Amino acid sequence: MKIKTIIIDDEPLAIKVLEDFALKLDQLDLVATFSNAVDANNYVQENKVDLIFLDINMPVLDGFEFLKCLKYKPQVVITSAHEKYALQGYEVEALDYLVKPIPFPRFLKTVNRVTDIMVEKNNTGSGSEKPNFFIKIDNKKLQKVYLDEILVVESLKDYIRIKTTADKYIIHKTLSSFTEELPSDKFIRIHRSFTVALDKIESLEGNSVEIDGIRYTIGRSYLNEVREIILNKALK
Repeated sequence: MKIKTIIIDDEPLAIKVLEDFALKLDQLDLVATFSNAVDANNYVQENKVDLIFLDINMPVLDGFEFLKCLKYKPQVVITSAHEKYALQGYEVEALDYLVKPIPFPRFLKTVNRVTDIMVEKNNTGSGSEKPNFFIKIDNKKLQKVYLDEILVVESLKDYIRIKTTADKYIIHKTLSSFTEELPSDKFIRIHRSFTVALDKIESLEGNSVEIDGIRYTIGRSYLNEVREIILNKALK
């Protein structure tokens, strides 16, 4: 199976590196490269593309704006010299986030994942991965976190602790800014120190909710809104 692939990046050297990598792999069919998202948009409107390696910082139309303009969404791998866009990746359901300079083994790992997804798509008619995003941990590692696995996000002043069904992660971000980036229909701020996943709430009692066997206090100023949202969700 050949995966029709394009590369979009305003840096010629970055295109050359990805082009050399792509040409090494039989499963990729590199059909075009673009130095700007406007030309790429014109191409994608008229041609089927399975996979896009996409830079973010580009003139006229940046990577995220480009994706919002597409009528259909191919698999997307973000390639950027900046790690700060990783969290936004979940909004466009990017398959992966590669930080430049990109080593070939990391590129290969991503392509193998794309191949698996495309094979599954051909076999089942559905190949979309569940929503996820990447967070920076240990000052260098980007860790994928699935949105539906998040239980609680706890404020630690200038840091937050993200508790999932699989693990716990501490990242440098405020609870307010992180909460704003989460889907408001799936997560709710219940306290100045806690944001929780609505579908992970096991019980509501007094001024607290129970999640994964642990009770979390609802702040006084949040109590009425939290009760109303939970009750409305329960009645649907």
